[in-house]
Amino acid sequence: MNRICLLIVLAFAVVAVAAVKPKPLFDGKSFAGWEGNMKIFRIEDGAIVGGSMKAALPNNEFLCTTKRYSDFVLRAKFKVTGERVNAGIQFRSERITNNHEVIGYQADIGQNYWGALYDESRRNKILVSPDATELNKVLKRDDWNEYVIRAEGKRIRLTINGYQTVDYTEADDTIKQTGVICLQIHSGPPSEARYKDITIEELSTRK
Repeated sequence: MNRICLLIVLAFAVVAVAAVKPKPLFDGKSFAGWEGNMKIFRIEDGAIVGGSMKAALPNNEFLCTTKRYSDFVLRAKFKVTGERVNAGIQFRSERITNNHEVIGYQADIGQNYWGALYDESRRNKILVSPDATELNKVLKRDDWNEYVIRAEGKRIRLTINGYQTVDYTEADDTIKQTGVICLQIHSGPPSEARYKDITIEELSTRK
């Protein structure tokens, strides 16, 4: 291979790497690119915090991206605190008009739902649950964990701390495969959900 061809190959390689580089969804200091009830969400120590340890929450609350996403790999670290705490990361979701709820897929967090794929405000059920015994080997209930959400076409894969909890293919052709990403804190007793190091890699092709 001559020098010119080599340089062209290297240039394309650099462009390809740059194209798939994950982008931050949260800058660690502002709500730029996000919308929601700012009486419920705040920023502390480089993390988005939903809920409070001082008061119960009457409704589920969601902080959502202003941009929509279709096929992607989302990474986020999370930590939850409180009795019966429940939270999650919504994706391919929509806000319900004049309502505090959203509709769409949720990568669940807390209680007996760790690592499950839930269908919020639509089918209202768990679509897939992980093997709790295997998940408990890697799950840190009182510390930071990392979710990886991979959505490609109708296939959804969830991973917590390197353990794959869900590999689900949507069979319903009417389900939208695009939408916003939201961070949830569930209604209930005083509790907090923290999210940080949130990045997304948009995928250009569907499979």
